[in-house]
Amino acid sequence: MAQHLVLIAARADNGVIGRDDALPWRIPADLRRFKALTMGKPMIMGRKTFASLPGLLPGRRHIVLTRDGGWTAPGAERAGSIEEALRLAGEASEITVIGGAEIYALFLSLADRIELTEVHGEFAGDAFMPPLGTEWQESLREDHPALGDVPAHSFVTLERKPQ
Repeated sequence: MAQHLVLIAARADNGVIGRDDALPWRIPADLRRFKALTMGKPMIMGRKTFASLPGLLPGRRHIVLTRDGGWTAPGAERAGSIEEALRLAGEASEITVIGGAEIYALFLSLADRIELTEVHGEFAGDAFMPPLGTEWQESLREDHPALGDVPAHSFVTLERKPQ
């Protein structure tokens, strides 16, 4: 069975993905999409991303990649390396990687798909998505205009180009 590694991220036009361990915008449709993309799948994340969640997300495994060998949290599985995180994910047909910046950088070369929410605007932040190279091609785009406090955004699927 082929196993797919999918990065799921929301990124502003200036590369920002977070500020003070939180998203600098609120896009309800993005949260619904995130839930649909991760439901029933193992999620690999960093410790700060785990801490930023409102709690354990139902129906998903929480695999936390951290260098802190003593770190524990109820309902989460700790991994000390990329290899251990992938081993913990087991034989799932799809593994999701949900951030933050360091975790995206570690898994970017292993991913075969990126589910990206492009947030149209520049936001202040302290966490940035690593640059995406020419090995990625857009296969799907869904554009949404700004509406009230919700910024304009696009849901984009990027797939790794065939070698």
